[in-house]
Amino acid sequence: MVATEALKKDHRLIERMLDLLQNLAKKFDQGGDVPADSMKNISGFIKTFADNYHHGKEEELLFKAMEERGFPREGGPIGVMLIEHDEGRGYTRALAESIEKYAAGDNTAKKAIAENARNYSNLMSQHIPKEDGILYMMADNVLPEPFQEELLKKFEVVEKEKLGEGGWQSYADIVDQLAKEIA
Repeated sequence: MVATEALKKDHRLIERMLDLLQNLAKKFDQGGDVPADSMKNISGFIKTFADNYHHGKEEELLFKAMEERGFPREGGPIGVMLIEHDEGRGYTRALAESIEKYAAGDNTAKKAIAENARNYSNLMSQHIPKEDGILYMMADNVLPEPFQEELLKKFEVVEKEKLGEGGWQSYADIVDQLAKEIA
């Protein structure tokens, strides 16, 4: 496996969470409820897995390696991805704040939760294919396989540091559990 394949594997799990966010928004639009703890798990997944872990691997390792090989940080494909990561962080913060209000008993926060869940999901649903179909292909063209194997080893270190005991699989288990709770 090369480094970009590991990032694509992350994307498949993130896409499952994006589907759950759409289901959550739909449920709230229809007047339904979702346990506050489930929503906190969603927020935690996005912050820890999607942003700190996955985007961290891209921004700190992959993008930097591409920059060293002549890709500009701003104005090119990397710049677009960074802008979208930041936009996603804005939705994530707003979602987390709304979830905290909802958990404290403020049912009016449901509208903001649905809106931010939908906005984040829509953004990332457009973002991921750009990375999978364009940026990662560019990376594969400029990063030789031995370098990608080294990058993959660095990804494994990041997994232990950022995801803790249980690593990637523990977050897959969270998504599995949330799928049962939000279906």
